[in-house]
Amino acid sequence: MTSATLLSPVATHPDLAPAATAAILHNRQRAYVRRIVVLDSAILVLAVLGGYLARFGGGEPRGAQLPYLLMGPGLVLAWLISLRLLRCYDDRVLGYGADEYRRVSSASMRLAGAIAIAGYIGNIGIARGFLGITFAAGTVGLVAARFAARKQLHRARSRGAGWSRRVLVVGDTPHVLELVHTLKREPYAGYRVVGTCIPDALLAPVPQRLGDVPVVGSFRNIPDVATAVGADTVAVTASGELTATRLRRLGWQLEGTGIDLVLAPALTDVAGPRIHTRPVAGLPLIHVEAPEFRGARKFVKGFVDRAVSFVALTLALPVLGIIALAIKIDSRGPVLFRQIRVGQGGQPFHVYKFRTMVVNADELLAKLAAQNETDGLMFKMRDDPRVTRVGRFLRKWSLDELPQLANVLFGDMSLVGPRPPLPSEVARYDGDVARRLLVKPGMTGLWQVSGRSDLSWEDGIRLDLYYVENWSLAADLTILWKTFGAVILSRGAY
Repeated sequence: MTSATLLSPVATHPDLAPAATAAILHNRQRAYVRRIVVLDSAILVLAVLGGYLARFGGGEPRGAQLPYLLMGPGLVLAWLISLRLLRCYDDRVLGYGADEYRRVSSASMRLAGAIAIAGYIGNIGIARGFLGITFAAGTVGLVAARFAARKQLHRARSRGAGWSRRVLVVGDTPHVLELVHTLKREPYAGYRVVGTCIPDALLAPVPQRLGDVPVVGSFRNIPDVATAVGADTVAVTASGELTATRLRRLGWQLEGTGIDLVLAPALTDVAGPRIHTRPVAGLPLIHVEAPEFRGARKFVKGFVDRAVSFVALTLALPVLGIIALAIKIDSRGPVLFRQIRVGQGGQPFHVYKFRTMVVNADELLAKLAAQNETDGLMFKMRDDPRVTRVGRFLRKWSLDELPQLANVLFGDMSLVGPRPPLPSEVARYDGDVARRLLVKPGMTGLWQVSGRSDLSWEDGIRLDLYYVENWSLAADLTILWKTFGAVILSRGAY
């Protein structure tokens, strides 16, 4: 079959040339970087001004060796240079993963340390209170501003408003389908698939599709096909026919075309901090670190869990009392609902929640089984008649889960982790799903900030396994932050 036949579904709707689409995207990326620089500058000016007013109340301190009127602008400039040196404005980092936040925090802390050391060596009197307030406020402000800007960028990408790369996916059919599914599942990542290329042996005599993406060519005409569909990126996934020599030649063929070449390894759901590329004998070998299930970071996570849960329980006592009284007035039965769940290592424990259902809810479950609105091993029903009036309010705002802070304090749960499963669910786990039990279950997690009950069983498991394999303290803080947004918007709460 000729390439013209394969290209017929898309050739009748000519698109922009790759160079043009790449130029548009490049210009928008540069504009986004400029907005980030302006936003960072404004945050830093406010942080310096706030630190000065908080420490000195607006008056020039007596005996100051350096005038703070000049020190302030210099500090802002040095801070921006520090951000630039640590590549905080690299468009390959902006809008992707937690690395952007880590780089911003690292640049701020390194500058603070450098100023403290320089002040000590040079015996320059700089008010520690001023520096402490400024750097604390500035770092938090920078991270929060980056988060807000990222959300706006993700919304633009999800709308397809020209902020996404046009991707041609190349590889064997199973790997192509997996990569296409992954990119379409998360449109905010900024990659929109416009076509696929598969081996010659798999081509049909008529134009075909993989899912809802057209097959537009084979491995023999990848550059021409990319030009025809207006792709600015060629994503190559696993295939036995794409040898190292053919990939190197493909890179040469794409030189000067404005089309980027990216390689998608068959290994998925592994976060960046676990991946290291090492050039060995001319080969870029990808070294994947093993997941961390013990050690110092786990100890710190456990300490933070218990400390935060203790403080949160103490502060929430009045709210807990009001909720308990409302439950007691609304319906007969106990205030707390206690249920056996399975924790780390398969150990059972009692999870505590505020009761949101009638007392004979388990007896009514069999009658409602046919109305289950989710797949997999869980039962979910949007308008469950077993839920009480107060229970609906508590579920909407996730207040029924506050007693789980006691589970965290006792060490059975973590603030962030996989959803705590029922013994009946665990009994039907296969080998992959059982990896959820390698860490403590959490009060919140990726499953909650991604839709809770609106998620399919498959997506919920995928998110839980991703967390188990790639957890980090920085990711936990991000999930806790996102949890507040998920609760306020009541996404998937029923």
